[in-house]
Amino acid sequence: MSDLEKLTQALARNLKRWRGERGFTLDSLAARSGVSRGMIIQIEQARTNPSVGTTVKLADALGVSISTLLDYDRGPQVRIVPPDQVVRIWSSGAGSSTTMLIGTDERGPMELWTWHLVPGEGTESAPHPSGTIEMLHVTAGELTLVVGEEEFRVPAGAAATFEANLAHSYRNDGPVPMEMTLAVSVPPVSAPLPAPASAAAHETVRAVVHEGDGRS
Repeated sequence: MSDLEKLTQALARNLKRWRGERGFTLDSLAARSGVSRGMIIQIEQARTNPSVGTTVKLADALGVSISTLLDYDRGPQVRIVPPDQVVRIWSSGAGSSTTMLIGTDERGPMELWTWHLVPGEGTESAPHPSGTIEMLHVTAGELTLVVGEEEFRVPAGAAATFEANLAHSYRNDGPVPMEMTLAVSVPPVSAPLPAPASAAAHETVRAVVHEGDGRS
């Protein structure tokens, strides 16, 4: 494969990837860049070698450099964190702990945690930025989840998701240790924040609990 063919393939792959990363449809990228929808399709299918001017327009619209779009050495971005490199953030003398397994800042901070709470222990969290979502899956024991003024019981095998812009806490009120995996997604700081909700809306918490039925 010639260098030109490599660049054409790289541009096709990277353009499609970054368009997906930015959440642009073909039409929205066309409107933003001034490059026609048909041309973008041809580029993503590696059926044409666009001019430098066209490539610059696409790079500017996506907010990346030309070199990023033409980087043919870029493959799938995989990062593996060995068990001995996870970060224990909090622990108690009784044996409870929270550990961050992995995180990324690619499209706004996202973190994956594992939690262990012994009976009678818990921890509180201040409100996160508006738009923050938490998802959790309890694998042992039962979690008492408090969001705002409301309390929810999440048994082993169940999952829950909630908007974390209210004060919230996690407790183990049961007789056995509680284990769960927790994912936290925070919106990018550059993204426009949603308009403030009304006081009544602030009192409403959407917590979805799926009872364990063999599916996670």
